Amino acid sequence: MSTTPKVNERMAAILAAGTSPWLDQIRRDLIAEGELERMVAEDSLRGVTSNPAIFEKAILGADLYDETIATLAKDGTDARGIYQAIAIKDVQDACDVLRPVWEETGGVDGYVSLEVDPDMAADTDRTVQQAKEYWAAVGKPNLMIKIPGTDEGVPAITEVVAAGINVNVTLLFSVESYSNIAEAYIKGLERRQEAGESLDVHSVASFFVSRVDTEVDKRLKEAGADDALFGLAGLANARAAYQRFKEVFHGERFAALAAAGAPVQRPLWASTGVKDERYPDTLYVDGLIAPETVNTMPMATLEAARDHAEVKGATADQDPTADLKRLADAGIDMEEVTKKLLQDGIDAFVTPMEKLLAGIEEKRGQVA
Repeated sequence: MSTTPKVNERMAAILAAGTSPWLDQIRRDLIAEGELERMVAEDSLRGVTSNPAIFEKAILGADLYDETIATLAKDGTDARGIYQAIAIKDVQDACDVLRPVWEETGGVDGYVSLEVDPDMAADTDRTVQQAKEYWAAVGKPNLMIKIPGTDEGVPAITEVVAAGINVNVTLLFSVESYSNIAEAYIKGLERRQEAGESLDVHSVASFFVSRVDTEVDKRLKEAGADDALFGLAGLANARAAYQRFKEVFHGERFAALAAAGAPVQRPLWASTGVKDERYPDTLYVDGLIAPETVNTMPMATLEAARDHAEVKGATADQDPTADLKRLADAGIDMEEVTKKLLQDGIDAFVTPMEKLLAGIEEKRGQVA
């Protein structure tokens, strides 16, 4: 019997076009039962992202972790400590599965992301401290620490990159915010260069997509706008970010670092699960393919892409100017939209963590 993996042609085509498929999910059984390894072999999977909301669903949505919770609870570990122990172990195991990808790609891909605790996101120093603690605790070179691209997160990104830690910047909605965190990454690399340290530090910039359409479409509906304008904003905004990426990382600002071998900070398309059933379920996959990008997909989106994604060239590299003008003419202020989305994202950032800790505390109380 042949053991050669059957590589999915659509997923392989996405990767060949320059977009690395990552999975926006982590769960112990995916790792333990070999599904994650199969996805690497057959679905061209090149990375994994996680956050407290993902862990909330995994830990509280099944009994996979009950034995671990019981053991730690009997040792006197509090709810946060239990969460961190579970998250660190799952991320370590996922890093081991993705390690061959990391080695084969020379560190370009093969990463697993672990997010700093949300209640630290408004404190630069605590964010830096926890990033370093998680980096040491996981102890894997293909780990990325997720840091929100907020005002407090920007200096933290510089500090963490300067410390030699790979960073996944999250909660990005506007091109301006993207520009700020790109600069923060570059400054961190420049500090390493000045100190004579290795520039082999990698980063991605997680730019949210579907939430933009949700907010803009709501406003278009309220204004009684032309149906042709619906579903344009998410792709157009992301494409504008890709244009800025090329300006920054293939222009003068990054030239000296590039010449010294520093990696670019790739745009990562996040929130790529379609929220509106009127749109194709691979809208944010098919429409955002381009060199030096990542698309982190929820499981349902990855399965849809595996089944019927269409690669039609560098779609993320299309000029969004005309679409953005049409939206502006219809009264859509993208700057105001993205500011609202960022604030909404910050406000909602801690909720899944609070639910997760409360759920763990409840389970902990039952067995302690």
